[in-house]
Amino acid sequence: MGLFSFLKNKFSKKGAPEQEKTSVEVYEKGMAKSRKAFASRLDDLSKRYGKVNAEYFEELEQILIESDVGVELSIRLIENLLDQARKEKLTEPKQINDLLVDAMFVDYATSGEAIQNEIAFRENGPTVLLVCGVNGVGKTTSIAKLAYRYQKQGKKVLLAAGDTFRAGAVEQLKVWADRLKCEIVVGKPEEDPASVAYQAAVKAKQSNYDLLIVDTAGRLQTKNNLMAELGKISRVLGKEIEDAPHEAFLIIDATTGQNGVLQAKAFKEVTSLTGIVITKMDGTSKGGIILSIRDELGLPVRFIGLGEKMEDLQEFDLDKYLYGLLLGSAE
Repeated sequence: MGLFSFLKNKFSKKGAPEQEKTSVEVYEKGMAKSRKAFASRLDDLSKRYGKVNAEYFEELEQILIESDVGVELSIRLIENLLDQARKEKLTEPKQINDLLVDAMFVDYATSGEAIQNEIAFRENGPTVLLVCGVNGVGKTTSIAKLAYRYQKQGKKVLLAAGDTFRAGAVEQLKVWADRLKCEIVVGKPEEDPASVAYQAAVKAKQSNYDLLIVDTAGRLQTKNNLMAELGKISRVLGKEIEDAPHEAFLIIDATTGQNGVLQAKAFKEVTSLTGIVITKMDGTSKGGIILSIRDELGLPVRFIGLGEKMEDLQEFDLDKYLYGLLLGSAE
């Protein structure tokens, strides 16, 4: 059974549990722009060619690149498809497109570190999540959505406003904390972020919090300062809470395309990232950035933002992502 058929069967609205249906619907809606740009272009390409030829593969490669799959990955996928088509004497566009989808799945599933989504909470003491990202990517909102998610799971969550030098960053996080009725540790204006992290770590230990989420500055243009700052925060947290930070998420705006991949590379140089959170996926027609990040950095996408509602920050699911990108509400 090809992946197209598998995904259709797996997410059949007739047989899927109610919770699964709701999650799939969020992916369908959030991936609508990407699906229209990618799946419809594949379909149009297939209709224009009765049999595949060199021009077909060239156009297919261009579709991948323009969908933010990344140049290197796109070239590799097409070269492998060409090789397989020659060996198996495949000439039907639908056969090639099915193989492409299978290859996209396999590449994500086998690239880099093991796939993990949810935070693995420690049995004793707080779990510490460090959140990074350049200004404007939706970092503060993502922190709020993560806090909301784990509050709904019954976890006691504490926020630390460590982006102390950006005007409005602390106030924005305080507003979210008030809405969520979530405790927050705030320092003085322009206070050393590591000092705020230290205060939060002490509070998290003393008051038996399950999760401490630490916001950090996003001044990527001063990489040396950022490296020193993140290193200092990590050392302070590690002294107070064993092995902290236990997770480090990088927030990336999907609408920035390949610039988001460059951001990820830069942040990976300065801190030990454990995963990516993709925001604003519903606002872009280029859904391939997830595959590009995974291929180039080996990092898993842990959560994906598919809308503005708090529930629209979804645990990343490769099957649902491909279903949303390729099939959606086609049934």
